[in-house]
Amino acid sequence: MIRKQPTARVRYAAGLTAGLVLLALAVAGGLAVGAQSVPPAEVFAALLDPDAPHASIVREVRVPRTLLAVTAGAALGLAGAVMQGLTRNPLAEPGLLGVNTGAACAVVAATVLLGTRSLHAVVWWALLGAAVAVVVVYLLGGRGAGRGTPEGLVLAGVAVTAVLGAVVSGLGVLDADAYGTLRMWSVGTLAGRELPVLWEVLPFLLVGAVLALAVAPALNAFALGDEAGRALGVAPGRVRLLGTLATVLLSGAATAAIGPVGFIGLVAPHVARLLAGPDHRRLMPYAVLIGAGLLLVADIVGRVVARPAEIQVGIVTAFVGAPVLIWLIGRARRNRRSASRKAVATA
Repeated sequence: MIRKQPTARVRYAAGLTAGLVLLALAVAGGLAVGAQSVPPAEVFAALLDPDAPHASIVREVRVPRTLLAVTAGAALGLAGAVMQGLTRNPLAEPGLLGVNTGAACAVVAATVLLGTRSLHAVVWWALLGAAVAVVVVYLLGGRGAGRGTPEGLVLAGVAVTAVLGAVVSGLGVLDADAYGTLRMWSVGTLAGRELPVLWEVLPFLLVGAVLALAVAPALNAFALGDEAGRALGVAPGRVRLLGTLATVLLSGAATAAIGPVGFIGLVAPHVARLLAGPDHRRLMPYAVLIGAGLLLVADIVGRVVARPAEIQVGIVTAFVGAPVLIWLIGRARRNRRSASRKAVATA
């Protein structure tokens, strides 16, 4: 009797199920691991009983931190998938293109120059900074010899990130009282973040996620080019507007919650593409799970390797993401050289 091979839909569902299981294990690790390890049985007891041993650590510190890691990581992974689809650029992601740093710079400027302390106001300033950074990077990346290449946008993003990072450092020095608070805006961290932060940014993240998933089918046609997209009934201007808005909401709100964390939006979509293929409707759920898991695992690693102190999560993600970026740039160059040789051979 011939055994039937599993269909693509079954494999896809099985992959998502496995991803959810792995994410659940990472969540358990996030609740149990830290400067003081808590046995799994005591973690479970602390979640049920506020008077249980270690209840204050688990309920007041690790639950908010874990929920923020999962939510922000999912948002950054989804934002990266949208940006790569919009720009047709495998190197696009909120951190590399200056979006996260733009959000951080706007928050720091509002805090130091205007005395802004309200969490609600911080979120709006982060969204404004992210939007301005997107526009500036796209304008710079579309000019000069690097126009239209992945490296062109990356170089524009690096330039904008460097300038805005210098502004953040300078403004932090101007206000000595706020400097300790503003350190998180130089590199992202989950330490000390509380549940009210999550509730404040969650509406923006949900709206951004809905917009991202809504443009997923259009991004498939958009990948073929503007003209091919129009022939398939897609309006490129509308797709760019909605996709950019989704990216600003997702990355800006995530940055407002935990500061600028890079490379999650770069790595998560690439891994998702390997598992689910190029279809954005299938790729995006994977990017959400992978982004959430990557940021949470990076946070756990940062707590463990320097115990009892900890390494900020943005530093850990940079160690993981930088080699991936180098490999992707090298692969893009090899692909272009191969395409050029084939064009010459067929001429």
